[in-house]
Amino acid sequence: MLRKFKVSNFRGFEKDFELDLTDVNGYDYNTQSIKNGIINNALIYGPNGVGKSNLALAIFDIIEHLTDTQKNESVYKNYLNAYSHSDVAEFYYEFLINSKIVVYEYKKTDYKKIVYERFQIDDNELVFFDRTKGTNAAIRFRGAETLKTDIDNQELSILKYVKNNTELDHNDVNDTFISFFTFIERMLYFRSLRGNTYLGLDVGTQNTLEDIIMKGNVQDFEAFLNTAGIACKLSIVKDLDKNTIAFDFNGKRLSFNEVASTGTQALTLFYFWFQRIQENAKVSFLFIDEFDAFYHHSLSALIVKKLKETGVQFILTTHNTSIMSNDLLRPDCYFLMTEKQICSLSKSTSKELRESHNIEKMYKAGSFDAK
Repeated sequence: MLRKFKVSNFRGFEKDFELDLTDVNGYDYNTQSIKNGIINNALIYGPNGVGKSNLALAIFDIIEHLTDTQKNESVYKNYLNAYSHSDVAEFYYEFLINSKIVVYEYKKTDYKKIVYERFQIDDNELVFFDRTKGTNAAIRFRGAETLKTDIDNQELSILKYVKNNTELDHNDVNDTFISFFTFIERMLYFRSLRGNTYLGLDVGTQNTLEDIIMKGNVQDFEAFLNTAGIACKLSIVKDLDKNTIAFDFNGKRLSFNEVASTGTQALTLFYFWFQRIQENAKVSFLFIDEFDAFYHHSLSALIVKKLKETGVQFILTTHNTSIMSNDLLRPDCYFLMTEKQICSLSKSTSKELRESHNIEKMYKAGSFDAK
């Protein structure tokens, strides 16, 4: 699980910007939204332009140099903050992996080039590499004693180099190191706005409807749409020698893509990924940007409930205050974001928040201050 994340000098984040998912309150309701003392379900609110999308990109920067999963360099243009005098962006991650606290921090001059890396497990520093002071890395894993440490390729992560070039001994530390990589490789980010962008987990592009058919989930998809309030019957039809999905109106079949509304298309994209999220341990961490941009508020609540049922750790950004409710989550799971900081509702007021409180009404009345 992701515990904490901090970034500076990346895009809109000039100074240290920290997201702390361990800052929980002792509420006795919606307890399933907290796991191991870490917020498992989070919704982020904030005005346009404060950096909610940039926060997602910052968190997912890690997949560029540690994984071979889906990347999109084009969304990482203007990498460094325009106001900063520093020539590096700094990233800090803290995870709970195999009941151990794993810290990974690094610095980059751009999306590709890494100039600093440090990795530790439970205060035990296992990798340290400051390229500004030389080309030799300190590597302290058992089983990596004979590994070459003189690395001059700035686009090669020393962590990935260790993983791919050693047969590490089996022990708690090394197993946690491998589990750390598994977690990173299973991170998933997507959005339905601005081109259906996704990062992590898979590689390449797939047709959503063909994928649903291939997985044998057409009937489940139909049930999902009906539960979401879209009354329909679906059929598999041929289109240019390929199987696709059509709406079935008493035997008259119309192409799904030609008939489906924008909201239904967005819901289809969610279901495409939801198939993977439901698979056991397929997705480790999920971030959906503007997750309900095309949804009715009741559908937004349904999506949050569906995600909660999977147990996956997720962060969603939204402007929809109708789902800011103690019936769905709790005050330490709703976050308010400004350009300078992000904190939960429970940390944005001196008032004691109770389950009976209408936190949406309080939010609209200005009871919370994240500045």
